[in-house]
Amino acid sequence: MSSRFQTIVIGLGAMGSAATYQLAKRGTHVLGIDQFSPPHMYGSSHGDTRITRQAIGEGAEYVPLVLRSYDIWEEIERETGKKVLTITGGLIMTSVDGVMRHGSNFFNQTVACAEKYDIAHRLLDAGEIKERFPQFRLTGNERGYFEETAGYLRPELAVEAQLELAQRYGATLALYEKVVSVSVKDEKVVVRTDKGEYEAEKAILTAGPWITKLLAEKYAQFFKIYRQVMYWFDVEDSILKFEALHFPVWIWEFGTSVEDLMYGFPAIDGAHGGVKSAFEQYRVETDPDAVSKEVSKKEIEKFYGRYIQPHFAGITENCVKADSCLYTVTPDHKFVIDRHPEFPQIIIASPCSGHGFKHSAAIGEILAQLVTDGRSEIDISAFSFRRLIEK
Repeated sequence: MSSRFQTIVIGLGAMGSAATYQLAKRGTHVLGIDQFSPPHMYGSSHGDTRITRQAIGEGAEYVPLVLRSYDIWEEIERETGKKVLTITGGLIMTSVDGVMRHGSNFFNQTVACAEKYDIAHRLLDAGEIKERFPQFRLTGNERGYFEETAGYLRPELAVEAQLELAQRYGATLALYEKVVSVSVKDEKVVVRTDKGEYEAEKAILTAGPWITKLLAEKYAQFFKIYRQVMYWFDVEDSILKFEALHFPVWIWEFGTSVEDLMYGFPAIDGAHGGVKSAFEQYRVETDPDAVSKEVSKKEIEKFYGRYIQPHFAGITENCVKADSCLYTVTPDHKFVIDRHPEFPQIIIASPCSGHGFKHSAAIGEILAQLVTDGRSEIDISAFSFRRLIEK
């Protein structure tokens, strides 16, 4: 293998696989490096499904990213024959008013984005939600937003498809190769791994939670790593249906604390393959090299008792499976898509603070544009690194 490339992509999860594909498609001599063999279960791009929606409650600046991603997912499906995106419709519910999450009023911001970008949706009261989706146990105080074009992505399949395309267009992949350091020497980027050394004109850091290992502490301090758990519970044999034809992807804000929000999916592997759901925790930080993949019985029982039993009809306490993944989170829960503050040859695209996969196809294209054209066609000023440093 050659040791010199035009661009090196470090980390081949959601963002890295997309960037490698887009660069190779443009004819760039690109090397993608990963310490595992993507798709894998050790980072943030696994777990069978990821929600995608077009009206983004985290902020209007994300909407152009997700809209462009929808186009690219279709292109990838045509090129590979793999079904990456499934439209089910998406329901967002809130039982509270005025709660700020991730820097915005999530429900109201979602509605505002839908209106601004003319995204097809309906507003529902509790009675309408109950009539359409009797699987939810409502209190009567809920308001709902239903988006026709929401659905889910298959993260492992998306990563696999983009890496397949990247190689088809000439990319080189170095798998099971751990990056030890990234530096700049004589205006070139030098990437040292446990197996060798590579040189490139530019490098893209899409290392997810491992980005903290590749940046100086003064920059790594802005990124916190949190272990999250996903659960799949069996359903009862009843008239309540949880397959995608009858049940949407959903997000439910039922209280005022950070952990009073959960999300989930229809059963994608048959009625008894499990209904996936999860919440987000930001109390306990972790190390990606030391995190526990095992989900304890106590964790399962606690989640079912707090989140599932009070809020659903027809879902049993039988946990079909459970898995953990990692969030890499900035102080304001927004992305970083920017050049390194000291070394413009290095571009950083991480972290995505737990809401990035739906945007990843467009981010890959943006990264390729930054490398080949020097600028992005989509405004990414809201995702600058400097906003964190200067705050």
